Amino acid sequence: MLVVNCSVTYEGRLGARLAPAPRLVLIKADGSLAIHSDSKAYKPLNWMNPPCAFRETATEIVVTNPKGETLRIDIHEVISDTTAELGTDPGLEKDGVEAELQELIAARVEALQHDFVLIRREFPTDIGPVDLLCRDGEGNAVVVEIKRVGEIAGVEQLIRYQERLDRDSRFAPTRGMFAATRIKPQARVFAESRGIVCVEFDVDELRGGDSASLKLF
Repeated sequence: MLVVNCSVTYEGRLGARLAPAPRLVLIKADGSLAIHSDSKAYKPLNWMNPPCAFRETATEIVVTNPKGETLRIDIHEVISDTTAELGTDPGLEKDGVEAELQELIAARVEALQHDFVLIRREFPTDIGPVDLLCRDGEGNAVVVEIKRVGEIAGVEQLIRYQERLDRDSRFAPTRGMFAATRIKPQARVFAESRGIVCVEFDVDELRGGDSASLKLF
């Protein structure tokens, strides 16, 4: 974990640059890197997902991935340099409502789409379990993320799961489905821009076994 005055250059599908400023650089044991500032809330300014190759010197960190993307951090001043071993994380536990929703929909995935077949609930990945992994009538693997309220963070989580499973020839290419009792407009627009289907449902009617209230957008 570094706090440094730095400038950043990214080269890949497009080019991007961060002007010199103090920033937090997180390098994790899973081979990922994220660059944060004091603004922009939880979202990093730039990042690289694993697997990555690192080259580090006293004045720069260069990160590359198999796609040929490169992130270069030019270090102008080191303010802090610390290391912490976090160990194995037990993972995120859903609250009672989301856990119940997951169970209800897993029991009748045809409510999401008539030709769905459940492969597994809580399908494991290296970044956490996928809520539901299904196949549609054409044999496509469908990654389903379930929320009480659908927000952009949930869509981003679903995209990360898809990226992981798209590396597995058994499932690639995957489809994404975002299911919630209510999906915020910004989240829906973002999801649809990535080809993700959005589904809203009524919890009480779902508990009663009536799939008529499920609405596709």
